[in-house]
Amino acid sequence: MVLENGVQSGEECGNYGPELAIAVGETAMNGFDNAPEQALAWHRDGRGSVLATVIETWGSAPRRVGAQLVIAGDGEMQGSVSGGCVEGAVVLEATEALEKGEQRLLEYGVSDGDAFAVGLACGGTIRVLVEPVGSVMPVPVLEALVAARAAREPVAYEVALKTGARRLVQDAYSDRFAMDRSGFEAEGECFVAIHNPSLRLVVVGAVHIAQALVPMARIAGYDPVIIDPRGAFGSEARFPGEKILADWPDEALEEVGLDTRTALVLLTHDPKLDDPALHLALKSKCFYIGALGSKRTHAARVARLEDAGFTPDEIARIHGPIGLDIGAAGPPEIAVAILAEMTQRLRRGA
Repeated sequence: MVLENGVQSGEECGNYGPELAIAVGETAMNGFDNAPEQALAWHRDGRGSVLATVIETWGSAPRRVGAQLVIAGDGEMQGSVSGGCVEGAVVLEATEALEKGEQRLLEYGVSDGDAFAVGLACGGTIRVLVEPVGSVMPVPVLEALVAARAAREPVAYEVALKTGARRLVQDAYSDRFAMDRSGFEAEGECFVAIHNPSLRLVVVGAVHIAQALVPMARIAGYDPVIIDPRGAFGSEARFPGEKILADWPDEALEEVGLDTRTALVLLTHDPKLDDPALHLALKSKCFYIGALGSKRTHAARVARLEDAGFTPDEIARIHGPIGLDIGAAGPPEIAVAILAEMTQRLRRGA
């Protein structure tokens, strides 16, 4: 049924079969997050492409606001807007929208039973924006978005639903960027999609705490990088499957880079390793800098940095002793304290 305001009310997800729900749910769980890149590639290949974005949710929606599904003109799709509940209906709408060159707003209900099938306790409602590339979403805007994402530059994509105006913004929405929160502005007509670079954790010192911290951070959404020139510490056996750089920290950090979505954790206790990394970090925009050591160790660290010419404000960026004071004992609990402090700094800026 097409409503007068151009919003289509969709069927509940059970009508599209459990096989699709499972397949798309697995895609979502695997972390597909390159919908803009895939949309641009399909458009350039002449296949046509459409971006479908969750712009609003009510209840226990399967995917958060900002989740995307990209559909090719031949019906191929990647990504997810509902974990498999309504993807079949969205693909049909997207291919029609591509043919007609029009924007569509879709609204779907997810029943309690079908929500349970994709891991939720109860159902909800989602609203989806469908944008064919070229006729609705300008190709230069999509190209600029893809370029910003490749350069790890945080960028917001604005859509004025009434006027159809679209643009990229980088100097606003600080709260949205901090919380990775897409959504409507107060007036309810401007949708803002936040595109943040992936979170990254750089650990200097492949010690026992790092062995606990790295898997925890990966679960929390970070891409870990471990730096330690000491081969016995930074080994594949101790960190299976992780990226390990056996270089001196200053050289490795020059390669990795430190940006606004990077946390740096120093765990060696060794000034020869920690201090060169700190010199780079304090001049960077990384959102978190933490250094292991007692209050006495940190006081000595501060004195060395002062002698090196760093200002009190720069030195105050270091969280030392590292981690929230939760009475942690042993490497796993210290790792929890570090990750908690990283999260606090990321989300609250404190």
